[in-house]
Amino acid sequence: MGDVVIEHSGTPGWEALNLQKVAASESDPDLVQSFLGGFLPEDGTREEKNTCTEALDRGYLEYGCSHYRRRCRIRAPCCNEIFDCRHCHNEAKNNINVDQKLRHEIPRHKVERVICSLCGTEQEVRQVCINCGVCMGRYFCETCKLFDDDISKRQYHCNGCGICRIGGMENFFHCPKCRCCYSLLLKNSHPCVEGAMHHDCPVCFEYLFESINDVTVMPCGHTIHKNCLKEMQEHYQYACPLCSKSVCDMSKVWEKFDMEIAATPMPESYQDKKVWILCNDCGMTSEVQFHFVAQKCPCCKSYNTRQTRGR
Repeated sequence: MGDVVIEHSGTPGWEALNLQKVAASESDPDLVQSFLGGFLPEDGTREEKNTCTEALDRGYLEYGCSHYRRRCRIRAPCCNEIFDCRHCHNEAKNNINVDQKLRHEIPRHKVERVICSLCGTEQEVRQVCINCGVCMGRYFCETCKLFDDDISKRQYHCNGCGICRIGGMENFFHCPKCRCCYSLLLKNSHPCVEGAMHHDCPVCFEYLFESINDVTVMPCGHTIHKNCLKEMQEHYQYACPLCSKSVCDMSKVWEKFDMEIAATPMPESYQDKKVWILCNDCGMTSEVQFHFVAQKCPCCKSYNTRQTRGR
C-alpha cells in the first residue's frame, strides 16, 4: 500500500522560492531578477539587492494558520468575508453548527483578492505585496491561489491531477486511469481503478481527492484514509469496505483457521454437507465442505469467502 498526500489544486506560477539562496546568487543576477518578478533592481548594487531581499523575507513563518504558514489572507468570493485560507473558511462555513441552507465551501479557483498580513493592503492575487514588497508565500500557485512559506513540504504541481501536492515530484507518478498520483513504489504493482481517488472515503465519507489527510491505496486498488484503515484494523476489520478483498497479508490468520477447523469436527449429520462459496479475494466460485467456522477457497486458500447457496 502506498501513501498519497493531497493539497490544493492549481498550476504553480512559481517554484518554491528560497530567498536565502536567491540572495547569495550574485553570479546570476538574471536569475535573481526572474525569481523576484522585477522587484530587485536590475542594475542595483549588492547592498540594494540584499535590502530588497530582506523586505521580501520580513515576517517569514510568523504568520498563517494551522493549515499554512503564509503572509496573506484571502477574501472569499462566495461570502465576501476574510479568512486565513480556504480550509479555515470551510471549517467555519460548512459545519454542523451552521444552518444547512447557508453551508458552503469556497470555490478556490475563483479567489481574486488577498490581504497582506504585514501591511493590510488588499490587492489582486500575486506573490509579492504591491505596497510593502513582502513575499506573501515562498511557494505560490497562481491558479489555485495557494501561498505557503513552509517549503519543506516540497510542494509540486501535477498537471494530470490539476492540483498541487506535497512530497516532491520525484517521488510520485501520475496514473491516468486512476486519475491521481501514487508513490513510485507502486508504479508497476498497483491495480488500476477508474477514478480511484475521486470518491468518498468508505469509512468517514470525506471526499478523498480534496482531503488534507493522508490517503492510502489498498491491494485491491481502492483508496481510503490512512487513519480510517488503521481504525478498521484496530476493530479487527481486514477487508476492503467496497469490494471485501483482504487489505493485508492474512496467511498467518488462515493457518489459525486451519488449526481451529481441524480441532472442531462437524457432527455426523453435517459431514456430507457441501455448499457453494464465492471467494472475496480471488473471485472464484467453488463447491466445498461446509463447516461452522468458515469455508476455505480451494483456489487461493483464503477463508475470506461467502456462502452463495447450499447443496
